[in-house]
Amino acid sequence: MKNITQYQNLAQHISKILEQRRKEALNSLNTILLQTYWEIGKAIVEFEQEGKVKAEYGKELLISLSKELKKYGKGFSRTNLQYMRLFYLSFPKIPDASGKLTWSHYVEILGVSNNLARNFYEKQCILEN
Repeated sequence: MKNITQYQNLAQHISKILEQRRKEALNSLNTILLQTYWEIGKAIVEFEQEGKVKAEYGKELLISLSKELKKYGKGFSRTNLQYMRLFYLSFPKIPDASGKLTWSHYVEILGVSNNLARNFYEKQCILEN
C-alpha cells in the first residue's frame, strides 16, 4: 500500500488536471458562444438590413425572433439580439479573445461608440485579464 504522502500527491495531481480541463472547457464554451452570437448578429443584419447599418422595421423582427428563440433559453431577449447585431456590425471579423473576454465584456465594450476607443478597451481587457 502507498503511503499518505503519495496519496496526497496523487489527489493534488488529479485536482490540477481537473482544474486545468475545466478552465479549458469554459474557454472553449466562451469562444463558441461568442462565435454563435456574432453569426446570429450577421444573420440578422443580412436578413433585416441587407448589410445596411439601420433597418426600417428592426424592432418588430427582433421582437418576433426573441419570442421564437425563447425555446433556447433566456439569452435571446430583444435587447440581447440587438447586442448581437451590434456585435457583428462593430466587429467585422469574429473577435479572437482566446477565451479571455466573455459576452458580458463585449456588451460593455459595445457601449463605446468610437471604434478606436472600443478597440483600445477590448485590447486593454485582454491584456489585464
